[in-house]
Amino acid sequence: MFIPNIDKFRIILASQSPRRQQLLNDAGITFDVVINSSGDENYPKQLVKEQIAVFLAKYKAKSFNGDLKENEILITADTIVWLKNEALNKPVDFNDAVSILQKLSGNCHQVYTGVCIKSIDKEVVFSAGTDVYFKKLSLEEITYYVENYKPYDKAGAYGIQEWIGYIAIEKINGSFFNVMGLPIQKLYHELDKFINT
Repeated sequence: MFIPNIDKFRIILASQSPRRQQLLNDAGITFDVVINSSGDENYPKQLVKEQIAVFLAKYKAKSFNGDLKENEILITADTIVWLKNEALNKPVDFNDAVSILQKLSGNCHQVYTGVCIKSIDKEVVFSAGTDVYFKKLSLEEITYYVENYKPYDKAGAYGIQEWIGYIAIEKINGSFFNVMGLPIQKLYHELDKFINT
């Protein structure tokens, strides 16, 4: 393992997102998944952009079920999609997913992920932002995607690693993996600093 001393700790990822689990695993970090039962994703309405993602990541860490032990490090994260002064959440149903994708169509939006790393004696919170440019999508393309990929667990109603990412995204500025739900390069280095400084 390239992060010195990481083997002295039990890393806990409090996320049921398969994308976050895959990214952490692919970065060579050994971890346990513990699902946080707190499903509350409300936040103060005055917050904007990365402030929302950071607030929710900290809230998930604060509401973690189970006391951390001396050798445990908790990782929580939250991703939001921001378009024209509005946060686009996970779609509630088919029509909502179509409506969200119609808003993204032909526009540039931002994806913000807030991450919290916490132990019994310290906490570090950071965020990453990525600009994502969508081409103009037809209603048929949007409907096909929602029917076949059912993106109801994804902020902004899409996954960049799925079909729509291949055909709709013209360019991005920032971390691709952040759009998947975890800025893994930044997390890797923040985790190294957390353990070794």
